[in-house]
Amino acid sequence: MSSIEQTIKQDQVRQKVRDGYGEIAAQEGSCCGPSSCCGSDAGEAATELAQTVGYDLDDLQALPDGANMGLSCGNPVALASLKPGEVVVDLGSGGGFDIFIAGRKVGEQGRAIGVDMTPQMLAKARKNAAQYHQSTGLDNVEFRLGEIEHLPLADNSVDVMISNCVINLSPDKAQVWREIARVLKPGGRVAVSDLALKKALPEPVREKAEALIGCIAGAVLVNETQQMAETAGLGCIRIEEKADYIEKMVDMKDPLYQGIKQHFSEGESISDYVVSMNFSASKPDPNAKGCCC
Repeated sequence: MSSIEQTIKQDQVRQKVRDGYGEIAAQEGSCCGPSSCCGSDAGEAATELAQTVGYDLDDLQALPDGANMGLSCGNPVALASLKPGEVVVDLGSGGGFDIFIAGRKVGEQGRAIGVDMTPQMLAKARKNAAQYHQSTGLDNVEFRLGEIEHLPLADNSVDVMISNCVINLSPDKAQVWREIARVLKPGGRVAVSDLALKKALPEPVREKAEALIGCIAGAVLVNETQQMAETAGLGCIRIEEKADYIEKMVDMKDPLYQGIKQHFSEGESISDYVVSMNFSASKPDPNAKGCCC
């Protein structure tokens, strides 16, 4: 495939994702349609799912209305162990779910910045920000339009990068990891919750648009993620595989997961192929002794 053909294909994938998440953003309240990572239109179900993957109920109840759309597959905010005064960036911030939780943790002297390529999601997040400011008194969050492969951020400017079930959607994941390494300060860290593969998916699953928007078709093998992060220059890599998210989706009879079951061989299940992954790493600091983990 020529570079021009590859660029066209990548743009097509981005547009498909942008269209899908634009539709999700247009829905009222806490909802996630059958093309999302959740697949349920109930706010109660979104809260239940978030608790399953590690969110505290108090944090969830403090969120602006509609910020939790059930699009999480882990809790990168907790994984990042944020500190007051830090600058944190969320890749693919959606309606602001993780940013509003992170903003409370970094406090008045910190900054929480969301980056998303979907204008409808950005509009939703900025609307939610007004409610966040009113309830917390904090003016420390912002949302920027941009692709995670080309971040609207300066070199060495961020303490912590987080992302929740988004990097899978990128058609150029290696470039995303290079951008993470570029933007992080020396000694900075990254915490990602995402879906990963134990083994290659059946081709029909990878071809389904719903599976792509639902974060499955774009998933790569766990060791591929590690290799891309290492090649980008990150170190102190830690990976934890978790089955709770996949099991919850099956139990909730998520339409996406139900729809792709037919493509697996008899006796196989989705959890034989897909796992929820917590990934953490740091950018080496030449002036520091030892590993910045």
